[in-house]
Amino acid sequence: MNDVIGLLQRHRSIRKFKPDEVPEEALEAIIRSAQMASTSSNVQAYSVIAVTNPDTKRALSVVAGNQLHVEQCPVLLVWCADLSRDRLACEREGVEMVSGTMENFIVATVDVALAAQNAAIAAESLGLGIVYIGGIRNNLREATRLLNVPKLVYPVFGMCLGYPEQESSLRPRLPLRAALHRETYEQAAQAEAIAEYDRTTRDYYIERTKGKRDTTWSKEMADKFKRPARTYMREYLEEQGFRFD
Repeated sequence: MNDVIGLLQRHRSIRKFKPDEVPEEALEAIIRSAQMASTSSNVQAYSVIAVTNPDTKRALSVVAGNQLHVEQCPVLLVWCADLSRDRLACEREGVEMVSGTMENFIVATVDVALAAQNAAIAAESLGLGIVYIGGIRNNLREATRLLNVPKLVYPVFGMCLGYPEQESSLRPRLPLRAALHRETYEQAAQAEAIAEYDRTTRDYYIERTKGKRDTTWSKEMADKFKRPARTYMREYLEEQGFRFD
């Protein structure tokens, strides 16, 4: 329909990067674009830590499950939900901030996700590639130590950034009718949409791996959700000053 929609619909994750540095002006343009994302009540409850130090990237790659691209990408952006700056603003006005609510936790987490996606689009418009790194939540205490993260801040995910050195294929998404509902939630349409998507993903994996991987989206989801993951998260978040009362 237009260049922006075309860019969005060509998104692919990049896990192999050229060694070229990301120019400072490009990085600043990307973060300024992130800052223009929608934010709840203008709280702007996020911060971004740009990591280029090889030792830090290497340590964070271990945290993320030994993902080599975390170590090898030119820049690792660590996106943090951040209420600490809002607390400082309250203190300037002599107000004690009520931070420990589920709502404030959600606001900060949503804010950082919106900003990061703006950054991803901006990066891709400049010919750069990205991949999100949820694996940084494998050990947030170690990530917190490495990045000197203060209270009321927590790293939500990383983002590898650099110039692509691979041509990865587009991963198919669920059929539109699975995601788009009209007027009310259409539960009846989900089973058929999932069955269709299972056929699509099975063909995709067989073609992509030349027959070495024969699976479906349902099988992947069953494997992912059959056991609890990162069960320490609530305890860690409470250590960081977030509360869920």
